[in-house]
Amino acid sequence: MGGVRIDLHTHSTVSDGTESPSELVAAAAEAELDVLAITDHDSTGGWAEATEASRRLGVTLVPGMEVSCRTAEGISVHVLSYLHDPTHPELLEEITKSKDARLSRAEHMVSLLAEDYPLSWDDVTRHVAPGATVGRPHIADALVAAGLVGDRTEAFATMLSSRSRYFVQHYAPEPARAVALIRAAGGVPVFAHPVASARGRTVAEPVYQEMIDAGLAGLEVFHRDNPEERRPFLMGLAAEHGLFVTGSSDYHGTGKPNRLGENMTAEDVLGEIERQGRGAAVVRS
Repeated sequence: MGGVRIDLHTHSTVSDGTESPSELVAAAAEAELDVLAITDHDSTGGWAEATEASRRLGVTLVPGMEVSCRTAEGISVHVLSYLHDPTHPELLEEITKSKDARLSRAEHMVSLLAEDYPLSWDDVTRHVAPGATVGRPHIADALVAAGLVGDRTEAFATMLSSRSRYFVQHYAPEPARAVALIRAAGGVPVFAHPVASARGRTVAEPVYQEMIDAGLAGLEVFHRDNPEERRPFLMGLAAEHGLFVTGSSDYHGTGKPNRLGENMTAEDVLGEIERQGRGAAVVRS
């Protein structure tokens, strides 16, 4: 990797991380990262603060976002978008629709949980940063604070699992549509943790092909949730279709055990992302 330390998948309090955008950049500097991407769920709300911190602390910043998607069969898919135009009308409309649905979904899940546990909407919202959309991680934090589970991991394995009676689906675009919208906004779409089977069902090859046909640029191969035995499949698919591969931490602060820089991306891949991106620019100090 030529000595350049690049982590292209992290979250701040704008979505479900536990550090503000500036704190996230400071943590990256402390971890001796050279390049950091901020990729909050369905939001670019942290870009401005992260940009200021990156210039001050000398960490190169890749503005990004993680778009929540769902297949027609109900399988959750996440697509990372790098260097897109945050004001692009169609993409903005789609993620706004998704965020609104996530809020309604969270309210419904809390009401179901409240039937059996001492949990209120106020208990949840006190864990949400201003401007962030309430999601399952915030409900998990409220469950932890109430002493109902030990940590987020336990919450997601039990009460907040997709198999739980408290689970509620929400609207999200199909993956190929998200890829096409990201490209239309000048962004570079990458399939996040595509074979993370511990998170739930993963997609079959036809979905990959639909995403590739729509303009998919890369696959996030080196991620702790991608089983080692499935990575050769991803590498083969990337080679066959001319996709680049990335490695990232998916860091959430104290919200997950993932550590900054535990997986990283090659410098030439960052160069390719920058070459393809037309909606926003990499921020260099």
